[in-house]
Amino acid sequence: MGAYIFRRLLLIIPTLLGIMIINFTLTQFVPGGPIEQILARLEGGGDVFEGIAGGADAGLESAGDNSGYLGSRGLPPEFIADLEKQFGFDKPPLERFLNMMWGYMRFDFGESYFRSISVVDLVIEKMPVSITLGLWSTLIAYLISIPLGIKKAVRDGSSYDTWTSGVIIIAYAIPGFLFAILLLVLFAGGSFYKIFPTRGLTSDGFDQMTAMGKVLDYLWHITLPVLASTISSFATLTLLTKNSFLDEIKKQYVITARAKGLSEEQVLYGHIFRNAMLIVIAGFPGLFISVFFGSSIIIETIFSLDGLGRLGFEAAVARDYPVIFGTLFVFGLVGLLVGILSDLMYVFVDPRIDFDVRET
Repeated sequence: MGAYIFRRLLLIIPTLLGIMIINFTLTQFVPGGPIEQILARLEGGGDVFEGIAGGADAGLESAGDNSGYLGSRGLPPEFIADLEKQFGFDKPPLERFLNMMWGYMRFDFGESYFRSISVVDLVIEKMPVSITLGLWSTLIAYLISIPLGIKKAVRDGSSYDTWTSGVIIIAYAIPGFLFAILLLVLFAGGSFYKIFPTRGLTSDGFDQMTAMGKVLDYLWHITLPVLASTISSFATLTLLTKNSFLDEIKKQYVITARAKGLSEEQVLYGHIFRNAMLIVIAGFPGLFISVFFGSSIIIETIFSLDGLGRLGFEAAVARDYPVIFGTLFVFGLVGLLVGILSDLMYVFVDPRIDFDVRET
């Protein structure tokens, strides 16, 4: 097992390097970089994307501009050169990439272009919101999916199994952002009821509340975002649980247990459960990461939650490259490590699994 883990850890290096190379290369061809953002604002042009979308008129206005930046007319070349030096754009792309990766190897992610704060401090500040959303969503998905999947397996082929499968498929087909908007319209002051708040994780005056008041206020704010991010993962996990139980029910040891006179409940929870739940329990880290990374951007933006997903979205719009690449590096590293953790969970749940034997 140690050799397998060592090989997986070594594979992280080229995989992570490939992720960074591809994304860094793509950004070199994307218009509206940080220098253009600043110049457009200084020239009173608003967002730089307005100029990019302006078509022929914008092109004619910048035709006589030798700096190569939209919105830089009337600004001295020395000022633009100072900006390029400040942001490191006076160096060729390869040198900038190597310097960036050398810093990342030492976990030095630099400082945000527009927030005057280090990327590490920014990620630490925003991470609790995203972890909260991902953890609650994953726990609720397991609490719903496991009992539901077991009941569907026991009553396989019945009318209950049929109509619950229909509900699950519909839930899986609904995009998370669409379900989030539906929840806002129905329960957050849209066209129907105003039961839940539309933004943030706490109310004004949160610090003055009692301990129980803080807990209730927090749960009040987190209800809709958690429901929106749980819907697709709960559907997948339910079907996974059902199929896992169906595979175990047909095996010989179950027939033997019934032949010994054990009740269905003893057979189900004393024998089938621990074997069928191997893949479900071992998949917990992967499901958490998928919810944490996959749903956070849209859900946090819709519900105005100040987490990593919203941070990444705002950084992409503003072309805040240190934040974009720093969070990408951290997310990529965490995702690869969680993949190894998921394999270790299989061994922890069932010591009979040996990945070294499987590979030989």
